Parts: sequence; structure tokens; C-alpha cells
Amino acid sequence: MKKLLIILLLLVGFKTKAQTYFPPLVGDTWDTIDPVDLGWCEDSILMMYDYLEQTDSKAFIVLKDGKIVLEKYFGTFTKDSLWLWNSAGKTLTAYAVGIAQTEGFLDINDASSDYLGLGWTSLTASQESAVKIIHQLTMTTGFDDGVPDFYCTDPACLQYLADPGTRWAYHNGPYTMLDGVISNATGMTLNQWVNQKIKTKIGMTGSFFPSGYNRIFVSNARSMARFGLLLSQDGMWGATTVQSDLTYLNAMRTPSQTINPSYGYLTWLNGQTSFMLPGVQFSFTGSPMPNAPADLYAALGKDGQIINVAPSDGLVLIRMGSSMGTSLVGNQYNDTIWQYMNRLNCPAQLSEFNTLSVTLSPNPNNGSFSVSGLLESDQVELFNTIGEKIDFTRQENEFSVNTTVSGVYIVRIQRSDAIHNLRIVINP
Repeated sequence: MKKLLIILLLLVGFKTKAQTYFPPLVGDTWDTIDPVDLGWCEDSILMMYDYLEQTDSKAFIVLKDGKIVLEKYFGTFTKDSLWLWNSAGKTLTAYAVGIAQTEGFLDINDASSDYLGLGWTSLTASQESAVKIIHQLTMTTGFDDGVPDFYCTDPACLQYLADPGTRWAYHNGPYTMLDGVISNATGMTLNQWVNQKIKTKIGMTGSFFPSGYNRIFVSNARSMARFGLLLSQDGMWGATTVQSDLTYLNAMRTPSQTINPSYGYLTWLNGQTSFMLPGVQFSFTGSPMPNAPADLYAALGKDGQIINVAPSDGLVLIRMGSSMGTSLVGNQYNDTIWQYMNRLNCPAQLSEFNTLSVTLSPNPNNGSFSVSGLLESDQVELFNTIGEKIDFTRQENEFSVNTTVSGVYIVRIQRSDAIHNLRIVINP
């Protein structure tokens, strides 16, 4: 019960509503919010940054009502550096398809062969004609995702396995063919269409580049944040309409079918009763990211490219990186980031702990530290930066840590219902 109360307190600071800010279309100007104004603790922010750095992150941005609260770059990466979106670009493609429908160039219930021509698959003519654009948007084409090359778009690689709409499978080849649908429907290349209909309207840079069979979007982190902000705003960028069809936008961020309710139009959804993952044909019970806001929807790409939109909290979260540490799939890594986000708020008044100070002392066998100002009744725990509890022995205010690993640790002190986190560096 006490743990639940703490979690609720941590979330309180996210609920303030404010008018959304939109950065200028040109230049580096972007209004900011001091994390202190949201009640976020510096020690907790640094702890999250430590985790992000350890998991090969390159860029991390958090927007609150459009303004930058957190912006961190790692190693030699800067705000001008370019990086791959990988499959997070699927959501950008879905947005582009929606605009093409709004402007009358296509209907997502049209047969894909109306735009790709006959024989774009190895299916029979009747099987192929049953595949619609909406099936490409929802990963329900029924094509065999067990072919040797998951990314291949040659007809020989697009093989029948089930009727469209009856099977959900994360299959890259049919998705990539949406490029051709947009091009043949609009008379523009994918890059021309996205540039004219999205990028120029929100001040975004970047382009799709060919990589084998793939088309991968590349941009800087702030452009990714601009698209995340657009996703949160019902098709509007300030007074500019980017997408007027709210029905389509709502379909992007709500269950697109019942097989995998955690998938909209090329967009991952949180807060559903079950979810499926790439490469498997069974459902997991519960929400894919239980520590994230229930109304969150996300663009997720290989190696942890993340665009999170949490509408009820007014938050957009961006992460670029070269891997995801030990996480097996993107939603697990994303969920871990939200564990850190949920700890950012300071649930206690610091005056409760104004007499505390930490002293580190050398020890040849492990790490030692002392905390002056502790009360006998204070409960003390120690964690590493990935949230694992570390054992120690305590004698009054002296602590000996059972670790030989140097690094950053968090001393968590609970006094009654108040909690304070102290960030320390132990070098055994």
C-alpha cells in the first residue's frame, strides 16, 4: 500500500495542463522548462542519464507541453548529429499515407494492387486482390513472415500464408511496399511527399534513405521530437493543419484489429489487455509497457529508437541509440526508461533530510560510506543505476557495501512516508 502511495505521488507532477508550445520552423530556438518547476529531482535525472549512457544511448529528449524539459546527448553525439529511426519511421509512413487519403489520392480500403500493379506478390490473382492498403498498415497482410529474408520486397518473398486480416505478424516487406503505394498514388516520391506535406509544415529535417530493401528515415533528435509533438496534437502544428482527418489519426493510435490490440496503424499502443511481439505468434497478457502511462502510443525502431507520446501527461519522449543494452525487444527497454521517469518527482520535502550528508571511506575489499544525520528508524536501501538492489551491512550510520564494481549508486532513505535519494560514486 505504501509503495502504491509513493508511485501515485510520483505521478502527480505530470498532470498539469498547459497550452502547447510549438518551436519556430527555422533555427535552434526552443523554449524550455526547468525540471525543478515540475518537481523533478536532479539526482533522479542523473540516475536516468547514467542508465541511458550505459545502454548506448545517443540522444534523449523529453518535452512537456511542447517545451524541452530534458535534453541530453552522449559521447560525441550532438543536437546536429544524424541517426537512423529504423522502424520508428513506420509511424511517419503511416502518417503520410493518411494525408494521401485525406487529399483523395487513395483509400486505405483499396486493393494494394491498384497502386502496385498485378504480380507484386507471388500470390494468386484472387489472393493478391484481397490484400488492401489497410492490411499493410496493420501488419495483417497474411504474408509468410518466415521467409529467409524478412525485409525482401521481391514477389518471390511475398508469399501467402493466411487470408488478409486473419493473422497479425510484424513483417517488414509488405510495409516497405507502402512507399510504392504513396508514390504511384500521388505522383511524388516518398521523400517529396513527406517533405511537402509534413516536414516543411513543422520545421522538421531528415530523409528516407535506401538500405537494401529498406527505406530508413534519418534525422537529428530534435526533428524526431518535432514529429512526436505533431503526433500529440491531432494533426495541428499551432495554427497550421497538417492532417485534418481525425478519424484516421484516432485509428493510428487505437487498436487496428483484435488479434494484436496493442498495434494501431504502424504504431505501438500501451494500456491494452494483451500484446504480440515481432517473430512470435502468441499473445502476452497485459500491457506491453506497464510502467508507462496507459494512454501512451509509440513509434519504436530497432536498437531502441523511440518516440513516446503520453497525451494525459503532456509528454513526448525521444531516445536515439545504437543498442538497448540487455533488453530483447524495444517495449521492454522503453518500459525500463519509464521506471526511471516515474522516479523523477521528489515525493518528500528536502527539509525532512536537511541534516543528511554522505562520507565515502576507502575499503580494500568493498565500498564503504557513512550517512550523518540518520535517525535510528530511517530505512536505507542501495541500488545500482539499473535498479538492482545492492546488499550492504549497517552498523549505526556506517555502511559496508558487498560489491567490487565501481560506479554510481543511489542511497534511498525512507523516513515515515518521505523518501530521499542520494547519488553517490563508490570506487571499491
